[in-house]
Amino acid sequence: MSGEVLINLTPMETRVAVVENGVLQEAYIERSRRRGIVGNIYKGKVIRVLPGMQAAFIDIGLERAAFIHAQEVMPPNTPHGELVSISQLLHQGQSLVVQVAKDPIGSKGARLTTHLSIPSRYLVYMADSPHTGVSLRIEDEAERERLRKIVDACHEEFASGIGGGFIIRTVAEGAGRDEIAQDMQFLLRLWQKVDEQRGHAGIATLIYDDLPLFMRTLRDVMRDDIERVRIDSRENYFRLKQFACEFMPNIESHIEYYPGERPIFDLFSVEDELQKSLQRKVQLKSGGYLVIDQTEAMTTIDVNTGGFVGHRNLEETIFKTNLEAATAIARQLRLRNLGGIIIIDFIDMEESEHQRQVLRVLEKALERDHAKNKLTGVTELGLVQLTRKRTRESLEQVLCEPCHICQGRGTLKTPETVCYEILREIMRNERAYAPEKYTVLASQAVVDRLLDEESAAVADLEGFIGKTIRFQVENHYSQEQYDIVLM
Repeated sequence: MSGEVLINLTPMETRVAVVENGVLQEAYIERSRRRGIVGNIYKGKVIRVLPGMQAAFIDIGLERAAFIHAQEVMPPNTPHGELVSISQLLHQGQSLVVQVAKDPIGSKGARLTTHLSIPSRYLVYMADSPHTGVSLRIEDEAERERLRKIVDACHEEFASGIGGGFIIRTVAEGAGRDEIAQDMQFLLRLWQKVDEQRGHAGIATLIYDDLPLFMRTLRDVMRDDIERVRIDSRENYFRLKQFACEFMPNIESHIEYYPGERPIFDLFSVEDELQKSLQRKVQLKSGGYLVIDQTEAMTTIDVNTGGFVGHRNLEETIFKTNLEAATAIARQLRLRNLGGIIIIDFIDMEESEHQRQVLRVLEKALERDHAKNKLTGVTELGLVQLTRKRTRESLEQVLCEPCHICQGRGTLKTPETVCYEILREIMRNERAYAPEKYTVLASQAVVDRLLDEESAAVADLEGFIGKTIRFQVENHYSQEQYDIVLM
């Protein structure tokens, strides 16, 4: 599998696209006015302790107070049964050095932890954990042991007087001792700066700011199958080359400046794919389709055969549609960055072997996902459920806002419904105020219906109250909006 990373930089925003075999798989967008803060370290102040929730609110200088749970204040890996009350751990007015684990999403503030960590290319430094861990995605036991021995030896050589430990990242697989030693020295130097700064930093101030998106891309996204990184900003191209030369020399030659007149996101139809990723309906090549609905509690994905009629029988048609859907769903989760609980309603399959194969294809496709995910199998109702770690806003939350007309419901009241509301409101006003006449201001569709299909009902009402009702079209009114003027 071959891949490319495309980086589009403007003063307003940075956009990164990860393309595999010519198809967009992941997209990252960071606005200059609203940068992601996951990984940033702050010196905060406890503003409220909530014993009933075993949590506290922390002021770190953002618009909304951030949130920390008791488990994130206790030592790492503390068993749930040994947790003590949050009121014993924190008190109002206390200063606390914290790191952002999740960006603010919607109305929720940022999620925090006191377990500070700083990532680099091959390692993550854990300030309060003295152990050496290895990514579960490195499956070869001999390789895991080799890496662990290298890190332990380097730790003893470079950091014997410094506490903390390291987690070996997936990309370290196959890395040599020199590369890992260089990574560790960089992390230890960086941590010393952070440690010095947190001692004299003021309340609600930033102590450590993570790298900008286009540099984080090299650190977090690069894999052996990424053949090129193309960036369309000459100034930042040199910054990226310098960063790679210092910390990731093996990929420096992969970085290219893209000077083309054609916008970089027009390559591989990235711009079109981003637009499609905001739609509910996802077409499958066979003629079937997915319907994806993102809600506050969970994301639901429904699979339909659509126009695919197959060639043999119904069960075979359903099986082929579900197989194609499983691969498409894994891609959509990465592309849209959907997190939390995800429920998938595949088309019902009668054969258990077909169910097993569809789940295996889904599981295999999810292995390429950077975000931690867990597939829990099929429920009694035949639904597939999985969880995917959510650390930042989804693509829809970054690019869109709730519709101000329907208030995010996705539906509008019909003109008929609004007409009946207006007639009821007139009766209510007649009993309460008894004005001489009425003027109804409403949208074109509602007024048209009142003067046409509902004209008999309007005439009956006028006869009943003995007053004239006048209608006036307001072109800027939405379908649900209306006003009744009493005269």
